[in-house]
Amino acid sequence: QLQLVESGGGSVQPGGSLTLSCVVSGFTSNYYSIGWFRQAPGKEREGVSCLNSDGGSTSTYYADPVKGRFTISRDNAKNTVYLQMTDLNAKDTGLYYCVLDQDSPTCDRPNSWGQGTQVTVSS
Repeated sequence: QLQLVESGGGSVQPGGSLTLSCVVSGFTSNYYSIGWFRQAPGKEREGVSCLNSDGGSTSTYYADPVKGRFTISRDNAKNTVYLQMTDLNAKDTGLYYCVLDQDSPTCDRPNSWGQGTQVTVSS
């Protein structure tokens, strides 16, 4: 059974950093997209970042608000995807979800979602 389990959320001051982790289990394929969505209070979920694996190659995508500040990466040996977040600001506050998309290269149509991990940026 496919599972996505996030961790690493927390409270941080503006300008601070956090690294989110997503452990993937029950999934074996070299063709997929995995990434992160977030949902701020009172707002719709939005895509944050995506890592596409197409056989032996990978590519990454970032939403404009996080470009240059967030970095997505993976450790295949640990079946884990990371989201390194730096220079955080209040607009980054929200519930962050790990997603897996087996149908598109940019995480547009996630098939699976984690339970979410809360990120709060506040002074």
